[in-house]
Amino acid sequence: MNSFRLILDISKTHLLSKIKQTVVAALGVTFGISTFIILMSFMTGLNDLLDGLVLNRTPHIQLYNKIEPSEIQPIDSDEEYADELTFIHSVKPKIKLERIHNALPLLSELRKNKKVLGATPQTTVKVFYLAGSNKLNGVLNGIELQEEIRLFNFKDYIVKGDANSLLKRKNSILLGSGIADKLSLDIGDKIQVMSTNGSFHDLVIGGIYQSGLAEVDDVQSFVSISMAQKIMGVGNNYISRIHVKLNDIEDAVPMAKTIESLYDVSALDIKQANAQFDTGSDIRNLISYAVSITLLIVSGFGIYNILNMFIYEKMNDIAILKATGFTGKDVMFIFISQALIIGFFGGLLGIGIGYAVSAFIDTIPFVTEALPTIKTYPINYNINFYISGVVFALVSTFLAGFLPAKKAQHIDPVEIIRGQ
Repeated sequence: MNSFRLILDISKTHLLSKIKQTVVAALGVTFGISTFIILMSFMTGLNDLLDGLVLNRTPHIQLYNKIEPSEIQPIDSDEEYADELTFIHSVKPKIKLERIHNALPLLSELRKNKKVLGATPQTTVKVFYLAGSNKLNGVLNGIELQEEIRLFNFKDYIVKGDANSLLKRKNSILLGSGIADKLSLDIGDKIQVMSTNGSFHDLVIGGIYQSGLAEVDDVQSFVSISMAQKIMGVGNNYISRIHVKLNDIEDAVPMAKTIESLYDVSALDIKQANAQFDTGSDIRNLISYAVSITLLIVSGFGIYNILNMFIYEKMNDIAILKATGFTGKDVMFIFISQALIIGFFGGLLGIGIGYAVSAFIDTIPFVTEALPTIKTYPINYNINFYISGVVFALVSTFLAGFLPAKKAQHIDPVEIIRGQ
């Protein structure tokens, strides 16, 4: 214990005697760690934001009727051509209803499944928005509001008005922001819609919906599912899509295949629907980690150079220590302890500065129509970044101090004293 305390006292004396070099070495660690934390917090926060914009609004599984050509053509049933090679041109898709067959029983079964967090139906209606002499093509999505809010954070995208107006008023509509701008409409105004079957319906604007995608906000609006079915003139069993959210997103692919095999419906899983987005997200994360680790490595080389020069200047002290009975290992431990002290305090200061700058960035306003739910720059306060910073500070300073300390261990005091 006494020898350990003595080694620490000698290390402290060495560090304080060259305070400028000590501060520069510690600041090298501080700069590397703080930059690592700031960069990782901001980049992963941005990635999480982009992922959330997609994943929060995208169901894990989408069920719908897919219109496609019949796999079996009439000529395939003719025995005369059974052994012949046939070519069929201009194959037309088979007649298939847009609504999902037996949607209500299917919805009930999905909601009973333990892997399913929730399932919500939608009825899609193609309409014209009418305001005076203006007429715009559009789509009305009939939804179950409470389930949409619970599963897909729907309420966050209502930038004006009240989403609950769909529950309070039967003929309420949450109008797309692009449509509202083009037709100069606001909360409380009325808008008339005409369905493809020629029926007209007056709706009251209860809220403005903004997804951040202009091509969506220019055509899409939301009403209650019962109102959408009324506009289409169909019964309450007419459901064109079912959106499913699972407890574990990894179950999406196998469960989609299972649903397709059991029911006469097409199932699109989130991996297939967002394959390009997932690839881009992985590349962004890879770049973030590569740049951050490079900064830490550069910081480690700076520490190594400083400690190497530090030991070179302390040759006389090393000779005196060895001449007074200190072993080579004691000398090595002295310089390794110096490196670890620099790494520890430099790392703590780096964490403090990294957190402070990240918190400051988190308060900077960031307002854009493309991201209506975001008010400030995104920051990820993942504790793993701070733990990684401290661990790397200690490991890098240890390695940076080990090689010079190994050199100091084998210094011959006689040669140094003779040279003096």
